[in-house]
Amino acid sequence: MALLHVNPTRMELTRLKNRLRTARRGHKLLKDKRDELMKQFLEIMRSSRDLRIKVEAAFERAHASFTTASAIMSPQMLEQALVYPRQSVSIEMGFKNIMSVSVPVYDLKTNNDEPGEIYTYGFAMTSGELDDALLLLDETFKEMINLAQLEKSLQLLACEIEKTRRRVNALEHVMIPQLEETTKYITMKLDENERGNITRLMKVKEMILKQTGYGS
Repeated sequence: MALLHVNPTRMELTRLKNRLRTARRGHKLLKDKRDELMKQFLEIMRSSRDLRIKVEAAFERAHASFTTASAIMSPQMLEQALVYPRQSVSIEMGFKNIMSVSVPVYDLKTNNDEPGEIYTYGFAMTSGELDDALLLLDETFKEMINLAQLEKSLQLLACEIEKTRRRVNALEHVMIPQLEETTKYITMKLDENERGNITRLMKVKEMILKQTGYGS
């Protein structure tokens, strides 16, 4: 591990010890953040997986109903029944905070909450399977919005986990060992200088004693 380029002085040693304490404290906080992010990520991932299974199953049922309706109704009648929508839809987006990560919150808005507004046709010339398909798609669309919200949250959390992991590794494997080694080196150099000073003082004292006749 390469040492930091610093002067081996007591002032520098004190400064490096303060940096080391801060780095260790930051390392612990980042590890705790990483662990909590992983916990949140796994919880959302389980919810997303379950919801995706539910959405895919609903799409399969809706597709089966549409297939049956297409077999019963003529293509022109089916197209005429669906060509003019009665319902308008918009999505409002907000945000919520998960461990300092802003994740989206989608809110589906419709111009009318009446269940019958999804049907753009009269029931006399259409099949019940078409009604079932539209009802399933209407319910599934709301679930799709929730699924999109969860998957975007997973994407953002995964990026934050990766950034936090890199910072933890940088502190754990680079900065903290470097500070520890440099602190150890400066302490050793100061101890050597201290021993050298003591040795010189003892020699000076010995010389003075000899000159004054007390050392003979």
